[in-house]
Amino acid sequence: MRFETKAIHAGRQVDPVTGAVTTPIHLSTTYERSADGSYTDGFMYSRGDNPNRRSLEECLTALEEGYDCVTFSSGMAAITSIIEVLPEDKPRRIVLPDDMYFGVLTLLNETDISKKFDIVSANMTNLNALKDVVESEPTGLIWMETPSNPQIKIIDIEAVAEIAKANGAVTVVDNTTATPVLQNPLTLGADFALHSVTKYIGGHSDLLLGAVVAKEESEMLERLRTWQHAKGAVPSSFDCWLALRGVQSLSARMSVHTASAKIVAEFLSQHDKVEAVHYPGLPDHPGHDIAAKQMSDFGGLMSFQVKGSDAEALTVANAVNIFTQATSLGGTHSYIEHRSSVEKELTKAPQNLLRLSIGLENVHDLVEDLEQALDQV
Repeated sequence: MRFETKAIHAGRQVDPVTGAVTTPIHLSTTYERSADGSYTDGFMYSRGDNPNRRSLEECLTALEEGYDCVTFSSGMAAITSIIEVLPEDKPRRIVLPDDMYFGVLTLLNETDISKKFDIVSANMTNLNALKDVVESEPTGLIWMETPSNPQIKIIDIEAVAEIAKANGAVTVVDNTTATPVLQNPLTLGADFALHSVTKYIGGHSDLLLGAVVAKEESEMLERLRTWQHAKGAVPSSFDCWLALRGVQSLSARMSVHTASAKIVAEFLSQHDKVEAVHYPGLPDHPGHDIAAKQMSDFGGLMSFQVKGSDAEALTVANAVNIFTQATSLGGTHSYIEHRSSVEKELTKAPQNLLRLSIGLENVHDLVEDLEQALDQV
């Protein structure tokens, strides 16, 4: 089956009891035993498993062309779990990219994760520099995020995976921004693909859910299953149902997000009050060629720098009418956010940078909204 067909059919079947085409929501927390004490369909208690969760995990596995999927109550729960399940025989050293989702930085600075692991940051767009970092000390895990958030850097997944394998390291790719519509890290050599399902896969800013898809059976995958059940960071039945509903239109939505983002990026790149536009679909983006090689298109997330400082950037953010000033991305609404204001002292984002998540509104309305906002500077 091709992607669009899998997004609608994988993990589902017509309900055998009612004939319902749409998967029913299963809210029961407990299930009846058979006379011999067994469970007919393998469901005992909803923390351990649930029909909606199982359907979603099967669907995401198919979309990422993986072996199995483990879902969690949020993207951050998925991120924390994949770090914590690194096998004991692996070095405690983790190499992270120099631009990535701010939640990971918060995790490292506000919890005990940084005490359990040696965290190293590297510019993964420079493969020689990355190789030097990885080979300087034994490394257990290399974390990639491409396109990155918020500076939209591009990492060569296949090349980094080769460096990791040569040095015995596990690779994880946060594929939230690209989605499995545009990029499949597992086919490029990564060991795990991670998603904040809250974003594009859910697609409507109305659920909270994370997922890790594994390329193959492994000790880490088995430990992820144990973490999910024993630690209880499981998604609700309703959120799984919402995600299954949302993923059916993912391919169609991504085509609009991407087409509109290209138009917005081209408009901003020609505006005299814009210093720089970070979008891999632009030919002058430093990661354009790599993105074109490993992605089928360039996505709906971008950022741009207003000429001036944070004052000018905030003026633009406060002057929009259609864009919503809000955290998150991948929904039907278009969002704008001044990331350094949100990230404060931990930020790596330039002070004049604004992140845009391009939604499903008419793109000409979006361009006009940005144009009038830039006129206020």
